[in-house]
Amino acid sequence: MKLQLALDLVNIPEAKEVVKEVEEYIDIVEIGTPVVINEGLKAVKEIKEAFPSLSVLADLKIMDAAGYEVMKASEAGADIVTILGVAEDASIQGAVEEAKKQGKELLVDMIGVKDIEKRAKELDQFGADYICVHTGYDLQAEGKNSFEDLHTIKSVVKNAKTAIAGGIKLETLPEVIKENPDLIIVGGGITSQDDKAATAAKIRELINQG
Repeated sequence: MKLQLALDLVNIPEAKEVVKEVEEYIDIVEIGTPVVINEGLKAVKEIKEAFPSLSVLADLKIMDAAGYEVMKASEAGADIVTILGVAEDASIQGAVEEAKKQGKELLVDMIGVKDIEKRAKELDQFGADYICVHTGYDLQAEGKNSFEDLHTIKSVVKNAKTAIAGGIKLETLPEVIKENPDLIIVGGGITSQDDKAATAAKIRELINQG
């Protein structure tokens, strides 16, 4: 199980500071959608240059012109790029094709997908590298999570790796680990803590035990 740190509410210098604190405990740094909107793909480029040993995910949440956007993120140094599961099949297939061409990975974010099981099967056949269940910020506020959805995709996905994001913190981590996803994505569960390094260390320890 890999650990991904999601950075959403930071600028580039702040992002570097946070990553520096926890870099020994994480595998992937996510440049979140708000950071990309505020800073552009140079955020991806600068983090990759500053932390070459970590993988960098560009959370573009692509919906259209997928091949082009995967190409641009790859050029900026992204190792993994995200596309939305609700995008057109042609867009997903175009993104998969471009990611393979660039030697990168594609993560499909299932946020907003109504029939998780059916779509996960389709995405698996399209050749997605990761399929990620995701409870968005707005639904987290209503107390929702994606733990059941993770169980669902784990039961149908044959080739892709599985991932989970949205509101995961130290207290809820054991429930997630039980399902054994390939990738666990934690944002505020680390970034909002006073001692980020200690929290990330504990999360890593639990993941390693799992």
